[in-house]
Amino acid sequence: MLLGERIKKIRTFRGLTQRELGLKLGYEERNADVRVAQYESGYRVPKKDTLIEISKILNVNYINFVTEVPGCAEDIMQTFFWLDEDNRNAFHLFQLVRNPGKCNSFDDKSVRYNDSDEWPAHAPVGMWIDYGLVNEFLREWCLRKEQLKSGEISEDEYFEWKINWPATSSNVDEKGNDKKNNSYQWRST
Repeated sequence: MLLGERIKKIRTFRGLTQRELGLKLGYEERNADVRVAQYESGYRVPKKDTLIEISKILNVNYINFVTEVPGCAEDIMQTFFWLDEDNRNAFHLFQLVRNPGKCNSFDDKSVRYNDSDEWPAHAPVGMWIDYGLVNEFLREWCLRKEQLKSGEISEDEYFEWKINWPATSSNVDEKGNDKKNNSYQWRST
């Protein structure tokens, strides 16, 4: 999702008009909505300080708009989160379970799955990321997607969790137990 599309999605999620956001940014009333429309359409790209101000006004983590360290764990997760917004069915997360038998005894890199209606007609390709911090983040994301699917959290709560992540992040162990030690209250209840 492009920067302007992200701004628009979060602005509408927060219930603000383009004019309201523009006024909060300090633009004159006669062109406040035009300036925000230009940002959202991609006609203009806001400067970094403007993007940080937009994130404050919209009450979201600025990393939704500004990448400080490309390729860091947080940047990887933001990329995944926004791809998930573009297509909610693009990511199917699951926790791998350790098999106590021999590992790496041959070159077979296949992971077996039981065919069901939930899997596509052609076998998908899996990915394992050998980056501890990303694995921890993915484990929590897996739990949040399961909570969304089961109805334990709403679409709004799920989106709130993503746009304020990593402040909304908490430790989730391999068994899916959530320590709920986040610094930002993202759940409605």
